[in-house]
Amino acid sequence: MNLVSTLYVMALSGCAVAAVAALLAPPRARLHLAGWCTAGAGGLGVAAGVAAVMSFGSSWSAWLPELLPLAGVRLAIDPLGGVFIAVTGVVAVCAAIYGIGYCDHGLDGRVFQSVLPLFVAAMLLVPAAASVSTFLLAWELMAVSSLLLVLAEHRRRAAVGGAGLWYAVMTHLGLVTILIGLVAFAAGAGGESFEQLRAAALSPAARTVVFLATFAGFASKAGIVPLHVWLPRAHPEAPSHVSALMSAAMVNMGVYGVVRVGLDLLGGGPAWWWLLVLAAGAASALFGILQAVVASDLKRLLGYSTTENLGLVLVGVGAAGFFAASDQLVLAALALAAALLHVVNHAAFKTVLFLSAGSVLHATGTRDLDALGGLRTRLPYTTAVFAVGALCASALPPGNAFVSEWLLLQSLIHALPGSGVAGAVTMPLAVAVIALSAGLAVATFVKAFGVGFLARPRSAEAERASESPPTMLGAMALAVAGCVALALAPTLVVPALGRAVGVVFPGRDVVSGELTLRLAGVSGMISPLLIAIALLAAVVAVLGLVRVTASRRARRAARLWDCGAGPMSARMEYTATSFAEPLQRVFDDVLAPESDVDVTPTKESTYLVERVRFHARVPDRIEHRLYDPLIAAVSAVGRAARGLATGSVHRYLGYGFWALTAALIVLVVLW
Repeated sequence: MNLVSTLYVMALSGCAVAAVAALLAPPRARLHLAGWCTAGAGGLGVAAGVAAVMSFGSSWSAWLPELLPLAGVRLAIDPLGGVFIAVTGVVAVCAAIYGIGYCDHGLDGRVFQSVLPLFVAAMLLVPAAASVSTFLLAWELMAVSSLLLVLAEHRRRAAVGGAGLWYAVMTHLGLVTILIGLVAFAAGAGGESFEQLRAAALSPAARTVVFLATFAGFASKAGIVPLHVWLPRAHPEAPSHVSALMSAAMVNMGVYGVVRVGLDLLGGGPAWWWLLVLAAGAASALFGILQAVVASDLKRLLGYSTTENLGLVLVGVGAAGFFAASDQLVLAALALAAALLHVVNHAAFKTVLFLSAGSVLHATGTRDLDALGGLRTRLPYTTAVFAVGALCASALPPGNAFVSEWLLLQSLIHALPGSGVAGAVTMPLAVAVIALSAGLAVATFVKAFGVGFLARPRSAEAERASESPPTMLGAMALAVAGCVALALAPTLVVPALGRAVGVVFPGRDVVSGELTLRLAGVSGMISPLLIAIALLAAVVAVLGLVRVTASRRARRAARLWDCGAGPMSARMEYTATSFAEPLQRVFDDVLAPESDVDVTPTKESTYLVERVRFHARVPDRIEHRLYDPLIAAVSAVGRAARGLATGSVHRYLGYGFWALTAALIVLVVLW
């Protein structure tokens, strides 16, 4: 065993120890034992991933034939898998420490505490799987354990059950499509190990079937439109540190699957495959941020933000595949490096945002931005943490997402001279989508921060809020430190990501530099640290000028101008709904908002009004137009098929016989 394998096995063992400790420990010690063991396992996962990326020690693989009947278990960690293992480990450390304080209000049960480290272990296993059976086993373990965690509070809120049902259906439909694609791939390759899949010589039609089937399943896990409907439901209803794990680590596995299968195992493909990936990513980025900007539920807003950011990542992956198909390997490597950097950056700031949203929920009991406000004085540390996360998510300098989106734009802009008609049409549109989504992201997080944390409290819960326990604050501080490091010194990470890119595009070091990021093969450079210093100097200069100017004038106290209507109250403040209303009007045709007015007359006369209520909501249009008719059709078929279930054993045997016969006929005709 080398360093990578030693650290990796220790990380999995740490997860197992945490699960056993959660089952056996008494209630008072359970949270601390399970939390710190899971955090330790996450730290070992980070070390294993970093060691794999930096290639400390030779490459590692393992074959454990006794562990799984028939197929055995194959594991291997290369730099590409190491990136996703390291990201999962960092998020697990923050979430586990955070959970020690967060779970003190009723989430300290044996089942929940033991499933959480198993979920972390499953996410560490997926990037290390080196055969179809091992990959599917780890994928299913990840899906089942995350489903149990989403359902943790189903006895408290009815909405949790519905969210769990949507998540269960979507994640298992995704598993079925991945299963079909990978099994067909293994059948064509004559073996199921990834080495055999790489060496397979499939026909173009078979390769396309494999790619489309697996892409649908991976896109579902990544929350890509139109398969995203589970995400804005499951993320708000899951406990907040579970939401952070799902949004910052689990959805990344969908991206990993697309890169591993599409670019590595299949070795790329025709340009239209990757234009499809790019289009799906662009649609997700725009639709996700449009839904986020009009959302008033804080965690639902963050869920749609995840759809947006994973869409941007897929824009990079699609561009990388398209450039590779066009023999522009330098741009392909640059686009993939930008996508991987955005995966890392998104994991950092989304951990910050979900943990701080959980702190707000812990303190107030509500996620409704319309009912919050005034938290800056009551939750000063949480406010500062959310501000850092919001700045990073807005892709403004000096946030970390600014660097990855800049890299992505560089790869798209430099594509114009040699990418043909398809590239000349697609790349400018992709640039426009990124620019528009960045602008809407700024509006989204200005709304979330301004309405949620500033001004006056708009509810008694916000009025009574108090700061979170030290473990929650410590975990948030750790996540913020990661964001700041990535924002100021991306040079520590980006060259290392080049090693992961080298798994797919060997010999392509596209980014280098110690203080300034320099692009190789195309012109472009950026120094985030110098930008941050310049911005800081500008802010200090402006504040100093204002202070000097203000000190020369005599101060006087005056009443705030209130238009003669008396002192302003909290009811007069801008809410999240009113803040988003102008943007909602601009995108009215896309969002299709719904409104209704209920008029309640008095008992004495229908001409006298007792109460008027106005309802406004912005439903998910894709869900409304696509899934509602589908669910109605399935329900109709189910009702019509009730007559087939008569209770007769003979009839059921007949059904089985005819179904088997039909399947054999189809196989004979099509195979």
